[in-house]
Amino acid sequence: MAASSKRRAQPAAATSAHAPPKTGKAASSALRAPAASAAQTRAAKAQLGTLKRLSRTHQALLGRRNRPNAAWYNGAFTRYVHPVLSAEHVPLSWRFDLDPATNPQLIERLGVNAVFNPGAIELDGRILMLCRVEGADRKSFFAVAESASPVDRFTFWDEPVILPETANPDTNVYDMRLTKHEDGSIYGLFCTERKDPKAAPGDTSSAVAQCGIVRTQDLKTWERLPDFSSPSPQQRNVVLHPEFVDGKYAFYTRPQDDFISAGSGGGIGWALADSIEHAVVGHETVIEPRVYHTINEVKNGQGPSPLKTSQGWLHIAHGVRNTAAGLRYVVYAFLSDLEEPNRVTHRPSGYLIAPFQDERIGDVSNVIFCNAAIARADGSVYIYYASSDSRIHVAETSIARLLDYVLNTPEDPLRSRACVDQRVALIRRNRAFRQGHPAYRTIG
Repeated sequence: MAASSKRRAQPAAATSAHAPPKTGKAASSALRAPAASAAQTRAAKAQLGTLKRLSRTHQALLGRRNRPNAAWYNGAFTRYVHPVLSAEHVPLSWRFDLDPATNPQLIERLGVNAVFNPGAIELDGRILMLCRVEGADRKSFFAVAESASPVDRFTFWDEPVILPETANPDTNVYDMRLTKHEDGSIYGLFCTERKDPKAAPGDTSSAVAQCGIVRTQDLKTWERLPDFSSPSPQQRNVVLHPEFVDGKYAFYTRPQDDFISAGSGGGIGWALADSIEHAVVGHETVIEPRVYHTINEVKNGQGPSPLKTSQGWLHIAHGVRNTAAGLRYVVYAFLSDLEEPNRVTHRPSGYLIAPFQDERIGDVSNVIFCNAAIARADGSVYIYYASSDSRIHVAETSIARLLDYVLNTPEDPLRSRACVDQRVALIRRNRAFRQGHPAYRTIG
């Protein structure tokens, strides 16, 4: 089934020009009508003034230029000062009824809580982000925002995506990964959430997460395919590999037992399917496992589709660990073999991106989550990540820098003493280097 993300507005129903003559109380009310109309006119003018003020603020936000954050440096990527998208970027017409006759108090009718966890793609030289927009009612939906710049001035299309449903409708949808596939189509894989049919009476929280699949050419018309099917009771973070592997569609999965916790599952899995129209896999192999006392001890999952490089497939993923303040989400990277994408070759220790400054604050604090990265023809890479389930940021880097990072950052030795030995070795190399290079003797 297919649906368009843009719909032409229908003309308002015409009102009749003829009415019966007013008598009695009706006539008396009619005599008072001009005064009421004058009050309504004044209110409408005041409302229009408020809307114009809100619109000016909104347009200034949409046109705001971004700049690198001078407070940050690690050599691997550049942070930017401003979020590239937030709830404040959502058009006024998506939130307010603009007609003073039906909204005389100018109350926001359909609020937006957050914009986060986008997929992203470059089409015809422009950057398109397929965002998760969460309403004040907690339901998420998808909407496309577009810019000629990868770091600022994103504007939402006229309407959100109208996503086709399956015979078993989604209660909630979110976190779509976009993949330009070798077969010529663009695929969106997303989490579809439904109430657990096995939930006990009175249990209004238990849910089942699975992977929904849509196909498109332009992000305007969408074809809904059957949901991804695997032996795992729950599936989140399913990502399509951009090329065929042994003539099959390849998927990165995240098998887990429960809606929230991984249980006996977890880790980034690998599975092959004969068809995308009926993406059924019989076996999943974990290629990037969870590991005790690391950044991914609780959960981990593939972010966007991996980036193809001369040295292998470059992966961006998220890792989750427990803290006294709750779960902490960070973004990390690893590399897999070019010919065998399911064979990991390099695992740099620690995280690539963690919450920084105001990124720590939001609906779900201390969270960085990424499912979008764009590699451009000039070698630059833009990683789009969300902070604390509230807003979207961009990190600018390059294929060369990311390869340097994954190839030359040492792997986690998994023990405190071994980590100290790594650091002492670095300190001593630097000491010897400074002794031979006088210009560096005052550095660090």
